[in-house]
Amino acid sequence: MSDDPISQQGFGPSNKSTILLVDDEEDLLDLLTFNLERENYEIIRAADGTSGLQAAVERVPDLIVLDLMLPGMHGFQVLEHLKNQSLTRLIPVIVLTAKGEVVDRINGLKLGADDYLA
Repeated sequence: MSDDPISQQGFGPSNKSTILLVDDEEDLLDLLTFNLERENYEIIRAADGTSGLQAAVERVPDLIVLDLMLPGMHGFQVLEHLKNQSLTRLIPVIVLTAKGEVVDRINGLKLGADDYLA
């Protein structure tokens, strides 16, 4: 056992929190990845809703940051699937999107988003 009090408390490098980023904008993914990795988070990236759902089930992240305007499957559909599966139901989801209309915010929060950032 290590004498390092940080490691003993479970905060060592092997215990990074994992964040799943689901967005089709490569530049935004790069920016978010860079900044979150600097804060010692492990990042999983997905460029569309289907691969985002698959990643959420395979890795079960600690947090999901979700865009709404995704190719193939809209972010609201992704959110609904996440909140209807027992494995992913309790994962906090932050919607990060350019869609800032009040109706979009209401829909996102009704579907189970923990926060909505436009």
